Amino acid sequence: MRSTLRSLFLISLATLISIPLPAETHRTIISKSPPTYPELARRMRISGKVVLVVVVLPDGSVSDTHPESGHAMLVPAAQDAVRHWRFAPAPETSETTVEINFTDTAH
Repeated sequence: MRSTLRSLFLISLATLISIPLPAETHRTIISKSPPTYPELARRMRISGKVVLVVVVLPDGSVSDTHPESGHAMLVPAAQDAVRHWRFAPAPETSETTVEINFTDTAH
């Protein structure tokens, strides 16, 4: 039993070591669309900055986003917008941080 657990642990550790993690790097934004301001947030006069960590594939497309900070009502709109952005191509997958500002000038 103990040797089986040790073997599973070593296999899991070897697998984790061999998985390349995205490098934190700056990728130039080629095209972006603004987020849609959530109507409920607008009515509640919620504004502010959302910071997202964005995983960018070698071809410049966005594969994933993770919120780092920002109001919970604004994060989904920011993530939806950033998923449509295009970044400059690079040799490998990378992570970059982006800020999206939500300001309601209507009120």
